Amino acid sequence: MNSFASSSPESDRDRVTTAVASLYDTYPFPPEPMLDEAPPGYNWRWHWTAAYHFCYNRRPDRHNVRILDAGCGSGVSTEYLSHLNPEAQITAIDISPGTLEVARERCRRSNASRTEFHHLSLYDVDQLEGEFDLINNVGVLHHLPDPIAGIQALAKKLAPGGLFHIFVYSELGRREVILAQKAIALLQGDQRGDYTDGVTIGRKLFAALPDTNRLVIEDKRRWSMENHRDANFADMYVHPQEFDYNIETLFDLIDASGLEFVGFSNPSYWDLDRLIGSDPDLQARAANLSDRERYRLIELLDPELSHYEFFLARPPFQPTDWSDDDTLRRATPSLSPCLQGWPSPSLFDLNYQIVSLDDCEFQFMQACEAGDRTIDAILTTIDITLDQVRNLVARQLVLLSP
Repeated sequence: MNSFASSSPESDRDRVTTAVASLYDTYPFPPEPMLDEAPPGYNWRWHWTAAYHFCYNRRPDRHNVRILDAGCGSGVSTEYLSHLNPEAQITAIDISPGTLEVARERCRRSNASRTEFHHLSLYDVDQLEGEFDLINNVGVLHHLPDPIAGIQALAKKLAPGGLFHIFVYSELGRREVILAQKAIALLQGDQRGDYTDGVTIGRKLFAALPDTNRLVIEDKRRWSMENHRDANFADMYVHPQEFDYNIETLFDLIDASGLEFVGFSNPSYWDLDRLIGSDPDLQARAANLSDRERYRLIELLDPELSHYEFFLARPPFQPTDWSDDDTLRRATPSLSPCLQGWPSPSLFDLNYQIVSLDDCEFQFMQACEAGDRTIDAILTTIDITLDQVRNLVARQLVLLSP
């Protein structure tokens, strides 16, 4: 955990909030260019249908939902939420007035017109009316002086059965970033809080360090493509407040929310077999671990993860079980809304990974396009097994409705 300020007294909370707002007034973030049209591509975690199916294993019953972008920054996520969910009402909040103006202009230019903005901290989200079906909180909680108070405030605004998408930093995958943050802060001295000076000092530091220095090597390997922009560099290296989590402290945060942990949205990373699957004895020993212990083992064995991205849900939370063949046959399949390159047997999936379909998979997905036939009806004309169908569903290429 890396913290540059105390998290307990109310005066400190206000001071840190002011400092964070000042950073983003100076460097609105993310610094993505504005467009006069809908943004390209998709982030499936921001698409209500795709996110709901990932969590509930079925399509949602309705799309006229309320979505809160909690800590919207310059509006990149807000814009996507609006364009990916055309029936939803979007509310966006942020503590930086300057960044909010950028967000408003971004959404105005691309005609994301169903969005309302509020200058508001997460702590004060109770000032908004009603509850939300989806709360999006990307890169915000770890910049609060009191993340537990922040997640608890947001949890109270989540509707029953609603989903809460969260992104926070991992300490293991950002170890060199944390060291560089502290070094830059020391060099700034009493000029800390002058963020342009922080960027200048940080740039000078990376230029002066030997090419063999670990901080330089990791910055070039992982971050340099985005950090050529000053806003990205400032957000990473001169931020006035940051908490970095490990699995143990992450679940302390999650438990404090009172919500149910649904799962990480990058499940392939959390597959222990990819790391120790070649050794049956290690697999047997790991089978005795709890889920949280297994997650901890994975991040210790593969400490490249820079952040955790996951979903929480407010009960009642009851995912659909398609293990029964008769139940699966009665389901109505449709294509994921987050595919690129369709119709083609070679396409990008929801994570922009290349997928190559065999003939029967491709034919089945073609039969799913209309979304008006049951699997049982499709099986009368397509030679595909139910296990192959389940595989398409597990890969989020095909979505199901009961």
